[in-house]
Amino acid sequence: MVLNGVYGVAIGRLTGGQMIRGLYETFVYVNDFQRSRRFYEDLLGLSVGWLSEDRRIVLYWVGMPGHSMLGVVERASEKVSPQHFSFEIALDDMKEAASYLERRGIRGHNMIDKGPSPQVHGWMPAVSLYFEDPDGHLLEFIAMLPDKPRPDVGPMLWEEWIRIAVTTHS
Repeated sequence: MVLNGVYGVAIGRLTGGQMIRGLYETFVYVNDFQRSRRFYEDLLGLSVGWLSEDRRIVLYWVGMPGHSMLGVVERASEKVSPQHFSFEIALDDMKEAASYLERRGIRGHNMIDKGPSPQVHGWMPAVSLYFEDPDGHLLEFIAMLPDKPRPDVGPMLWEEWIRIAVTTHS
């Protein structure tokens, strides 16, 4: 298969016979195609892989072309229901994620106090910052942490996680 000059080919299986290698594409329904295109292209900077203006569908490459895609499709309001998905970012970029979003007029928040500080999911462990697209889909920037998983702790602000890590390693 060729799409926009990139071959989508996976050869061989992962160890242990597992066939699934990752999530390649997902779609969201939106109310206003052009508004959503401005959001995903101009504000988030996603690259168009394929576009059909007449069908009101766009496929965006997420990360490197050929690895994963986000499809955006215009539908009637009654067909649009809020969904959730995450964009993986580098841990160093998470430090600037709230200001990155703010400069684009997007409010980033955590799920703990709804403030702009990223939160940690200790069981992974990963750090996240949430935000919404124009149709109310809950989006997330997420970065894995180099620390050991802590399934014994619930969600917490990143600052708190750092304090716990410092006191645990002292």
